Amino acid sequence: MYRIALLASLLAAPATAQQVIPCDWIARADAIVEPWEDHTATFANGKVRLALMDVIEPAAGAYHILILSPPHDELGGRQCRTLGMTSSIGFSGIDWDSLDAGYDPAVGLTFEVHVEVYNGEYSERRNLTFTLNQATGAIGAQLW
Repeated sequence: MYRIALLASLLAAPATAQQVIPCDWIARADAIVEPWEDHTATFANGKVRLALMDVIEPAAGAYHILILSPPHDELGGRQCRTLGMTSSIGFSGIDWDSLDAGYDPAVGLTFEVHVEVYNGEYSERRNLTFTLNQATGAIGAQLW
């Protein structure tokens, strides 16, 4: 029953939606794709770390991106966010090797990666672009 509800919510999700949320169950260390050194990357002199996450279920939306970045909290910890299609459903695939990054002082860090999005029948390859403003912590994302 649980899987049917998850699949129904996946099918109901618009194909162009994506959501950045505070870290929760998706950000478990055991969900980082192995080997870790091949599926994590640092930017901005090590202040920003991205990691590829595979939470296994739902199979058509198991992949998320973990984002650790400034600003820091009162204890010095970085903000922790995950990026997926919704708060509980990710992408059906992420081509980590295609991850590219750039910097524009007016926007902040900009990342682009190829993802697969399940459309109810099959997975479609899309491009995901997301930005990170380290000063404010704002993260924006767009599929195209």
